[in-house]
Amino acid sequence: MKTLLIVEDTKLNLDLLTQLLEDEFNLIIARNGEEGVQSAQSARPDLILMDMSLPIKDGWTAIVEIKAIPDLAATPIIGLSAHAMAIDRQKALEHGCDEYLTKPFDENLLFDAIQRLIGV
Repeated sequence: MKTLLIVEDTKLNLDLLTQLLEDEFNLIIARNGEEGVQSAQSARPDLILMDMSLPIKDGWTAIVEIKAIPDLAATPIIGLSAHAMAIDRQKALEHGCDEYLTKPFDENLLFDAIQRLIGV
């Protein structure tokens, strides 16, 4: 079973993601960007779902830090955010996201992105 790291601070979003993914994946949860970086280092997930607006360390910073770790540089990251402008998507991709979905996200798009990135 593949492991996904979900970095999300909003309970409603976290509950939704957990319900959608828990039957198919081993889930690790982090509630802020700092925990996200630490969890990525210790768990070596197959894929990371990263909220962009996080406490302590935002998603943008966490992604840059994760991608700078040689063992994690190739780990796919899907950015999740309520910021829906084209420039937000471009910024996420420039910071190291492999995909960017806006909230509320379409679960079919989420599963398609996961399938494309890790083949599940």
